[in-house]
Amino acid sequence: MELNFERFERGYRAIRPALRYCLALEAHVYAFSVAANVLLSFFPFLIVLVSLCRHVLHWSSAEQAIYVALRDYFPGDTGEFLVRNLRATVDRRGLLQGVSVRLLLLTANGVFEPLEVALNRAWGIATNRSFLKNQLISFGLIFACGGLAVISTAFTAANRDWAARVFPNLKVVSLLTVLFFKAAAIPTSILVLFLVYWLLPNGPVPRGLVFRAAITVGLILETLKYLNLLLWPWLRQKLVLEYGPFVNSVTIVLVSFLAALVVMAGADWAARVHQPLASGPRAECAG
Repeated sequence: MELNFERFERGYRAIRPALRYCLALEAHVYAFSVAANVLLSFFPFLIVLVSLCRHVLHWSSAEQAIYVALRDYFPGDTGEFLVRNLRATVDRRGLLQGVSVRLLLLTANGVFEPLEVALNRAWGIATNRSFLKNQLISFGLIFACGGLAVISTAFTAANRDWAARVFPNLKVVSLLTVLFFKAAAIPTSILVLFLVYWLLPNGPVPRGLVFRAAITVGLILETLKYLNLLLWPWLRQKLVLEYGPFVNSVTIVLVSFLAALVVMAGADWAARVHQPLASGPRAECAG
């Protein structure tokens, strides 16, 4: 019993700095800023991706893979609402429009502005990039992360096509599609996190350490997704009572807020393990 208590105490000491970071007011400011920009860029990104699969690639399985991903991240009525409205929007608009692309680039850039400030703060980097330089690095990350999302979707779609040829049962095909998506989603998330951790700070950071942080955070986010599946029926009922017609927007903001906190806490952990590389002491978030 005493040995178990010692293990619990060591585990608590290991995660206590991350918990303090997640409770810090400064971290909440950054996370809510990220969540607001995710809300603005989320649907334009989906429109661009589905339009690309339907009208440019003419690949129905890739489009279905996107819907699988939506239902995986947003279970129940919220996922069905997003899929239904996404289909209707793409049907109505037809070919890919430049407005969606421009809106996506403009709003997605806003996601990386508070993230850069938060990561610079974690690593003790005193100077943020100028607005123009931040926009340039953000554009690069948008295309890199978008490319990884397309590759993940293509992997899921290719395996869905294979499963449809081999198995006549639609339920089996649907199950295998979900499994293929999960197999592709985890390494894709880790690579996206690594690129953000490595390239977004305005200074050099140790690649090996941030890659470890990316793996850890990617697995934590996947675990939180399953926890969300368990709690979602109860949580959605509470959100509907409080927010009514805004429940889906609030859901996206809350999910993005929690994910942003975990991502920034991972960077803070990496910076605590490694001595600050930038000149000057690292400023900590006041807990």
